[in-house]
Amino acid sequence: MRDPYLDELKNDFNKYTNDLKKLKKKLLKTESPQEQEKIIKQIDNIAKQMENNQKQSTKVTKSRIKERRLKK
Repeated sequence: MRDPYLDELKNDFNKYTNDLKKLKKKLLKTESPQEQEKIIKQIDNIAKQMENNQKQSTKVTKSRIKERRLKK
């Protein structure tokens, strides 16, 4: 099922995944506790965004499936 909004959500999720990978590398390289704390907060924020993205994606998918059933 091709849906522009779902595609956008998927692209956003992929961006979050890439950002997490970069932050993970950065976290492993740094030795400063203050810098580690900042990075961990960024990771938490991205994780929350990913969770919201997945919830929204699920809602939209269910809605699209329901729409298709009603059209038949």
